[in-house]
Amino acid sequence: MALDPTKHADWEIAADAETRMKTVYELGDALGLEKEELLPYGHYVAKLDYRKIMERLKDKPDGKYVDVTAISPTPLGEGKSTCAMGLVQGLGKRNKSVIGAIRQPSGGPTMNIKGSAAGGGLAQCIPLTPFSLGLTGDINAIMNAHNLGMVALTARMQHEANYTDEQLALRNLKRLDIHPKKVEFGWIMDFCAQSLRNITIGLGGKMDGFTMQSKFAIAVSSEIMAILAVASDLKDMRERIGKIVVAYNKQDKPITTADLEVDGAMTAWMVEALNPNMLQTLEGQPVMVHAGPFANIAIGQSSVIADRVALKLADYNVTESGFGADIGFEKFWNLKCRYSGLKPNCAVIVATIRALKCHGGAPIPIPGKPMPEEYNSENVGWVEEGCKNLIHHIETVKKAGINPVVCINAFYTDTDAEIDAIRRIGEAAGARVALSRHWEHGGDGALEFADAVTDACEEPNDFKFLYELDTPLSQRIELIAKEVYGADGVSYTPEARVKLKRMEADPDLKEMGTCMVKTHLSLSHDPKLKGVPKGWTLPIQDILTYKGAGFVVPVAGAISLMPGTASDPAYRRVDVDVETGKVKGVF
Repeated sequence: MALDPTKHADWEIAADAETRMKTVYELGDALGLEKEELLPYGHYVAKLDYRKIMERLKDKPDGKYVDVTAISPTPLGEGKSTCAMGLVQGLGKRNKSVIGAIRQPSGGPTMNIKGSAAGGGLAQCIPLTPFSLGLTGDINAIMNAHNLGMVALTARMQHEANYTDEQLALRNLKRLDIHPKKVEFGWIMDFCAQSLRNITIGLGGKMDGFTMQSKFAIAVSSEIMAILAVASDLKDMRERIGKIVVAYNKQDKPITTADLEVDGAMTAWMVEALNPNMLQTLEGQPVMVHAGPFANIAIGQSSVIADRVALKLADYNVTESGFGADIGFEKFWNLKCRYSGLKPNCAVIVATIRALKCHGGAPIPIPGKPMPEEYNSENVGWVEEGCKNLIHHIETVKKAGINPVVCINAFYTDTDAEIDAIRRIGEAAGARVALSRHWEHGGDGALEFADAVTDACEEPNDFKFLYELDTPLSQRIELIAKEVYGADGVSYTPEARVKLKRMEADPDLKEMGTCMVKTHLSLSHDPKLKGVPKGWTLPIQDILTYKGAGFVVPVAGAISLMPGTASDPAYRRVDVDVETGKVKGVF
């Protein structure tokens, strides 16, 4: 019997369920995996050899493909991972063959405010501690690969500063003439460390490196993570890593990892990381965990490889996109599906009463502080006003030609009148609407949700991209701003406009996808603007080049690739039982 989520913390529920987990061998047998396709990391976590699986099952038809996204969340998130796990468990209760495919959590939010993104209540991915604290080392591999590229760049800059052309030639080096103020790359680590956003390196003597301004970003924002998400195989990954632009030279030509002759070594760190990880739900359905979070500053998708494997092994694959449909779903739609060639059958839009109230006029919740009391009493007016945000996201999914299902992620404080308002408004907007109580009741609470998704998957759709790759970059940015965010137009800083002009003239960049960086807390660039803001312009501050991943990355508004740690972070409550070695307090 599972613990009561109204009386126990998520980590306590997970720890209790872990005493009844299936082994990876049992999960593998249920999926029909062959012995050499399963790569165990202990008894309850494994990697899967995607190459062997895909070769063996290459002629098997794919299962149904479901993406889980959401309305614009409050600062506390709205249970998208919880809904993904609840849907997997609900489909399992309906005797469907199903696999989840979610993103590996970053150590930053796990040790900060948001938590580990394993789900919650009776809809979680377990074992929780490995899931939350490094798993099989994929993010560590990304950090090593990325930072090795930065080591190669800074060492080269030092040597070129200290040696003549003749001395470089004796060392079999050709001068790259890197411009110290046009370095695109920085360092990464997997924590929220605001004090490292802007740093100076190379202090000391000439043997201590090249002195210049530098920076840190959070690990999951690395282009290496984006490459892991979209790569089709090792050959593709190797080619993409060699195209990463780390800097520009004094003639404004790009310097790549291949120019630094470090691309092969960077790929060497990533070989094992390319295999997706397999865990399970609280109710024993398999879950692929692969690639990264942060759709506001990165692609924010589980990997193409994980989805392809899951679609071959099961009749339903429930994948997950970060944050709201304006951010995560838009990137799933126009980037991930473009690179994978996969077409979804259905998209779930997660909504909660509290988030709709926030968009409808209730006080904005503050991370680390209790939820304002206004959220604990009925207010149908706030819910109805907030549903304008829901309708906007329904329309975004419909623009992709995909069948939308609204999941009302129920809290036990929600009232019937508030739930009825969402049903009425969502159905009038052309979506199926399902109430789900998976947080409180697990798979048994998600049957209506599972049935709505099953029905939506049986209907034909007309999937189409928002833009074609030959569309000029400026037009793509404007399309996303107007059609997905609801902006009146786009503005550019002088620096961003210079980069835009250069990119539109570069034939190699013309056919790259567009990966927007924008706050997840509003349809606009301003996190304080809730609901569906009107009469605003999207300000593009900068445009980055992720040539290896195949993206240009416009940065909108004041957003940092290195989040900050709050005053009351989660790490204050994480500890270890020194008698058993069990970790407690991760949520």
